[in-house]
Amino acid sequence: MLSIKRVPTVVSNYQKDEAEEVSRRGGCGRNCLNKCCIEGAKIPLYAFKELNKIACSKGLCCQYENSVPPVAFLDSLLLGEWEDRMQRGLFRYDVTACETKVIPGKYGFIAQLNEGRHLKKRPTEFRVDKVLQPFDGNKFNFTKVGQEEVLFRFEPNENGGDTEFIPNAPVDVENSPSVVAINVSPIEYGHVLLIPRVLECFPQRIDPESFLLAVHMAAEAGNTYFRLGYNSLGAFATINHLHFQAYYLAVPFPIEKAPMKKIITLKDGVLVSELLKYPVRGLVFEGGNSLQALSNSVSDACICLQENNIPFNVLIADCGQRIFVLPQCYAEKQALGEVSSELLETQVNPAVWEISGHMVLKRKEDYEEASEENAWRLLAEVSLSEERFQEVCALIFEVINTGDAENAEGSPSCPNEQSDACVKKVEGKNASPRLPVTGTQECLV
Repeated sequence: MLSIKRVPTVVSNYQKDEAEEVSRRGGCGRNCLNKCCIEGAKIPLYAFKELNKIACSKGLCCQYENSVPPVAFLDSLLLGEWEDRMQRGLFRYDVTACETKVIPGKYGFIAQLNEGRHLKKRPTEFRVDKVLQPFDGNKFNFTKVGQEEVLFRFEPNENGGDTEFIPNAPVDVENSPSVVAINVSPIEYGHVLLIPRVLECFPQRIDPESFLLAVHMAAEAGNTYFRLGYNSLGAFATINHLHFQAYYLAVPFPIEKAPMKKIITLKDGVLVSELLKYPVRGLVFEGGNSLQALSNSVSDACICLQENNIPFNVLIADCGQRIFVLPQCYAEKQALGEVSSELLETQVNPAVWEISGHMVLKRKEDYEEASEENAWRLLAEVSLSEERFQEVCALIFEVINTGDAENAEGSPSCPNEQSDACVKKVEGKNASPRLPVTGTQECLV
């Protein structure tokens, strides 16, 4: 078993040490999300209209072309409620006071000094060689979150009608609600968690319905500066209860500016490309005949990765129109002692936000010395080798719907030439071959 000593991130004020959680029995009496407290509760409901078409070219959703939305989803609802919880003192620190800068260079990596996220808490064993692990109700999970940390429910309109906002909607316990809650250790302004069907207690794994919910949330926000992210187990997810993260940051992420090479167009119009000249190799899915078509293609790819025990991260960008799928191997390298002490001392866990180019740094010296070269060096350790990446791509393309797909010219391979100086210094580090896929019983990346 591969495991690493690490400090868990606290995302809720009700997150306790495992020993305390095991000792709790029965109703808690503290207005949590579990069945002991949620029955009869009223939580605001944003019931969105499920779209059958993609967002328009301006990056905004099309369902309000001839009408007025019931509430401005991002500005009035999500960010407004988030600020309300900040005024109530529910966060562990004021993230708006954290120093942030754009690192000089071609890519525009963003550095943030966030000393508040480094918590002096009992280290726990974190297993990194199993992407799919059973849900454990004795450990912290989102049913234990207090209802005051919940901003609203986010669900499709069950009647198939237009979008509605109901300020005091009764909760039907039999129909598990999907909720948006604050992350009490935020990375950025508006940092929230989307927890699909919270009472179902799904482990951290992608399924088509939940992924489509996340894509709809990006579409409803209607703002390219609001992104959603997903971390699998083994790729720095800290809680084994299905959730997505999201926040607002008004600058482009470096990964969003990276060039791409078209690989294939699927029969439903989804275009699949490969990232180029970026330190982490990955696939980009965009377009398609509908949000559901795009979502299904990406969720199929994610399911393939998790069933083959390949850790990965996902970034949902451009109002749900462009989605990055990023297999990674940093945690495995860390467990095997293959990461340099210099990088380990930074205590940066490169999950979806770091991979996208938003570097959350916990030490002032790292922030002051932040450079494009240092960011590239860290992220290069995250990436699969080119050979291993091609093996993973082959796995994915075996399962995604390519019945009437149109192949692009050339094969999905990374270019051999890299002109940037920071690339040249690290390009050889990830060239060692990995074992081919032989099953799902051990970590393969």
